[in-house]
Amino acid sequence: MSLKKLILNGLLVAALCLAVFLLYRIFQQYSLDEIVQSVRSIPLSTFFTALAFAAASYLCLSCFDLLAIRSLGKSLPYRKIVLASFISLSLGHNIGFAGLSSGAFRYRYYSRWGLTTEDVAKIILFCGVTVGLGLVTLGGLALIVNPGDAARLLRVDAASARIFGLLALIVPVVYAGLAFFVRGKLRLWRWSFQLPRFPIAVAQVCVGTINFLLVSACLHQMLSTFGDVAFFRSVTAYVLANSAILATHIPGGLGVLEATVSYAVPQQASIGALIAFRCAYFFIPLALGVTLLLISELIFRWSRGAGEEADECAEAQSV
Repeated sequence: MSLKKLILNGLLVAALCLAVFLLYRIFQQYSLDEIVQSVRSIPLSTFFTALAFAAASYLCLSCFDLLAIRSLGKSLPYRKIVLASFISLSLGHNIGFAGLSSGAFRYRYYSRWGLTTEDVAKIILFCGVTVGLGLVTLGGLALIVNPGDAARLLRVDAASARIFGLLALIVPVVYAGLAFFVRGKLRLWRWSFQLPRFPIAVAQVCVGTINFLLVSACLHQMLSTFGDVAFFRSVTAYVLANSAILATHIPGGLGVLEATVSYAVPQQASIGALIAFRCAYFFIPLALGVTLLLISELIFRWSRGAGEEADECAEAQSV
C-alpha cells in the first residue's frame, strides 16, 4: 500500500473514531427507552411532511446536474439525469467525500450516455460550486435574519453577525456579476475557469439556496415536534452542521451533524428528532438509491447482452 493511501485510510479511520466518540457523548445521556419514546412521539404526518421536503431536496439536486449539462451545451433526457443524480447523491451523502464518491457513480452513468471524462469532471465541479453558492447564500441570510443565535454560536455580537451575513451575500452577487461581464475563461494566476452563462449562474444560486432551505425545512419538522423553534434557527443549525460535515468528510456526517445541531438548539434537538431526520434524509434515500442502482445495473447488463446477441445474429446472417 502506498504512503498516500495509508495516510488517507488513517485519516478516514480517525474521522470515524471521532464520529463514534461524538455519538457516544450524545447518546450516553439517554436510555434506550428514552430514545424509542422520543422517536415514537413524532407524529406520522410530521415525518411524512419531512420526507416530502427531503424528496423535494433530491429533486432540486437533480437540477444541479441538469444545469451543469446545459452549461456544457449537452442534452440528456431529464429521467436519466434524475436517476444518475439521485443514485450518486443518495450513496455519496452516506459514504462521505461526496464530491468523489458521487462523482464515481455519475461517471458510471453519464459515460454510458455519451459524455466524456472531461464532461463528467466539469459536472462534478459545477455541482460543487452550486453547493458552495447555496450554502454561502443561505448562511448569509441566516446571519442577517437570525443574528442572535448566530452571534451566540459564533461568539460575536449581533451587529458583527449581520456584517458577516452581508459579506457572505457578496459572494453570489460577484459570481453572477462575473458570469454577466466576463466572456470566455476567467484567469486567476495559473488557473483558468470557464464561467457559465449569466442565466445559468443565477439559476445556480437559486437552486443551491432552495436545496438547503428544503433540507432545513426537513430538519425543522423534526425539531418543532419537541418545542417551539423558529424556522431560521433550524436553518442556522443546519448551515453550521453542513459546513462541519463538508470540512470533516465523515460519512453521512455521522456524529458531526448530531453534535452541531444539539449545540445550536439544545432544547429541541432530542435524539429522536435527530434520528428521524437522519432516517428521512440519509437512510431512506440510501435504501432507495441502492435498490435503483442494482435494478439499473441489471437492466443495463441485460440490454447490453441482448444487443451483443443481436449483433452476433446480424453478423451470422450477413455471412
